[in-house]
Amino acid sequence: MIVVTGATGNVGSALMRELAEAGEKVVAVSRGEKPVNLPEGAEHRRADIGDPDKLAEAVAGARALFLLITGPQLVEGPAPAEVLKTIAAEGVRRVVFLSSQGAATRPGSDGYARTLEFEQALAASDLEWTVLRPGGFFTNTFAWIEPVRAERMIPAPFGDVGLPQVDPRDIAAMAAAALREDGHDRRAYTVTGPELVTPRQQAQALAAALGEPLRFVELTREQARVNMLRFMPGSVADHTLTILGEPTREEQLVSGDVERVLRRPATAYAEWAVRVAPAFRSNR
Repeated sequence: MIVVTGATGNVGSALMRELAEAGEKVVAVSRGEKPVNLPEGAEHRRADIGDPDKLAEAVAGARALFLLITGPQLVEGPAPAEVLKTIAAEGVRRVVFLSSQGAATRPGSDGYARTLEFEQALAASDLEWTVLRPGGFFTNTFAWIEPVRAERMIPAPFGDVGLPQVDPRDIAAMAAAALREDGHDRRAYTVTGPELVTPRQQAQALAAALGEPLRFVELTREQARVNMLRFMPGSVADHTLTILGEPTREEQLVSGDVERVLRRPATAYAEWAVRVAPAFRSNR
């Protein structure tokens, strides 16, 4: 049995489908705040990483775990070593941890301190582990849905700064490979898309996918921060904006890890835009 935490998110929901289609017995774990759309044969258990007792119940009987920390857990909660001790006591032997590229490129930043602590705790444990370090997700641009629908407008900061963002389905496919296959133990993969893409280029790709013009409006850093604070802690928002506006050379490198592991190219943003275009179309 494989347990997937964060099962209602962009990566977790895709991973659930991937594992179920591969014939795995899979359990979705979430806090119960959002509806859970389960693939056939899957089970849902309600738990929070911050509650050791509930976490133990959720992973009982599992051999492998996809571990995701979000929201408050990005900056606070039980010590990572205690979380790993809890799951190991229930029989889990293999963990795939969704980290962040920033944990490697900016290890001194407060916004990635807890993520890095989880990586370090895994490295010190007796568990089999794999770390996935993606940069930005294509799905971050779902924040544009409402302005696109209402005003045919896309607001974003740093319009001409390119980053090799990634399709969450590619992250899920990498996680499924590491959860199901041998050969990924004690490996950290940098998970990127196939090319650098700027917010302005993403807007152009969405316009092409929708078949209509969209107006790009470049936000200031502070305007973008106000928007981000609706979804993430302030320290995480600040470091995210620093990466978006002032990426290091390493953060702009295209990794070949997706192609090496999955034996296919990473998904391009334009391809993703075509797939999700209906979400941006007006309901009117």
